[in-house]
Amino acid sequence: MGELESWQDKFEIWWSNNESDDASHDIGHFRRVWKMADKIASKEDANADRLVLLAAAYFHDVVNPPKNSDLRSKASKMAAEKASEILKDMGFPNDKLENTEHAIVAHSFSANIEAKTIEAKILQDADRMESLGAMGIARNMYVAGKMGSAMFHPEDIMAENRDLNDSKYA
Repeated sequence: MGELESWQDKFEIWWSNNESDDASHDIGHFRRVWKMADKIASKEDANADRLVLLAAAYFHDVVNPPKNSDLRSKASKMAAEKASEILKDMGFPNDKLENTEHAIVAHSFSANIEAKTIEAKILQDADRMESLGAMGIARNMYVAGKMGSAMFHPEDIMAENRDLNDSKYA
């Protein structure tokens, strides 16, 4: 077993012992983000640090307040701090922690933090791609249901004559 597979096993075991109660940010989400990040890295930049990408993909949403929480814009910073604690406890290489933390902090759309490393850019893209397509629609509807949001505005479904409001409508 290679280094990446060994670390992935450790991350999977951690998640099996610390399951999320948010089905839109479960182990499947982290696996899909990792798979997409790895694919992007293999096509775009062979120098991207795969171990940083793997850790960031698995722990980018380890702290995930509800979408309608006042903490939402701080979630990626909180996740980066928590991920760093978890990774240190696992014996993750210290020289990769800063890059992993930056990738996690910068992945968030709502945090509006510039992705400065290739790993941060790749994680950001992989996580955003995970929000597209059928899976993205399913995750969006799940989150809207948890928040008690309506699926859509009954008279203006496409928001042509109203402001967008993702806390009120899916």
